[in-house]
Amino acid sequence: MARYKAIDTSPRFLAVDLEKLLLPGSFEHAVHHLLEHEFDLSLVDIRYRNDQSGA
Repeated sequence: MARYKAIDTSPRFLAVDLEKLLLPGSFEHAVHHLLEHEFDLSLVDIRYRNDQSGA
């Protein structure tokens, strides 16, 4: 007879602050800064807006 391992299915969510994970001077920090402050993403917002239909 097979010996199956018990699977823990209780969810564990950890609060993660992504702003704290972006170290100044890193590539990820530079990309985040460009996307949040320098680029105009209004065309993307118009194209992919899902307020009425949902996700």
